[in-house]
Amino acid sequence: MKLYVGNLSYDTGEADIRQVFENVGEVTEVNIIIDRMSGRSKGFGFVEMPDKDAATQAIEQLNSTELNGRALNVNEAKPRVDRDSRGGGGGGYNRGGGGGRRY
Repeated sequence: MKLYVGNLSYDTGEADIRQVFENVGEVTEVNIIIDRMSGRSKGFGFVEMPDKDAATQAIEQLNSTELNGRALNVNEAKPRVDRDSRGGGGGGYNRGGGGGRRY
């Protein structure tokens, strides 16, 4: 089961997160999301736990607990939605509605 871990301190590393979650159950992967421009953590990441019961227990035990001075936000990860599939169609300016000069 994949878990979202938010409100991470910029000083928190993957090893820190792994250690906390391994107190609850087996962890197969830890991934902190890094900003491409700054190279710094975006303050959230993901933890993969193979045992669903352990993952559920991790949510219950670790949500709102403190790590490196920040209260963790731990939830089941939601599937990623592609940015291009938001719908809506065209946008832009000058879609009618007046706005030009009137004589």
